[in-house]
Amino acid sequence: MPTQVVVAGAIIAASAAGPVVLIAQRRRPPELAGRWELPGGKVMPGESEPAALARELGEELGLDAAAVTVGERLGADVLLTPTMTLRAYRVALAHGEPHPHDHQALRWVTAAQLADVDWVPADRAWLDALADALADTR
Repeated sequence: MPTQVVVAGAIIAASAAGPVVLIAQRRRPPELAGRWELPGGKVMPGESEPAALARELGEELGLDAAAVTVGERLGADVLLTPTMTLRAYRVALAHGEPHPHDHQALRWVTAAQLADVDWVPADRAWLDALADALADTR
């Protein structure tokens, strides 16, 4: 059985507090509701991972596909199940304001705030990589 890839985007932006990353609060499933994650979703058959991530960010955040640029991979793959892999990418936002279409809320956090977030378990694997990515954009 082929592996299903799920992509997540670390949208990093400048702010008065320094570089920040956008995180999204889940509505569902019940065991993950209220916890935070990087937004994203499943790659469809025949779709590239960057195209899937741009599509998912459009659906989940109301962003125009032209507003996001999917960059390099971030951190290591996270095995969700024996047939499902989670993969993160750095994302630049050229324009537009993200809105929580598929989430309870959105929040921009600094590297110093990452450890205090109630993350979904899978995304915790990227905390060091996120902190490094935020430090690289200073």
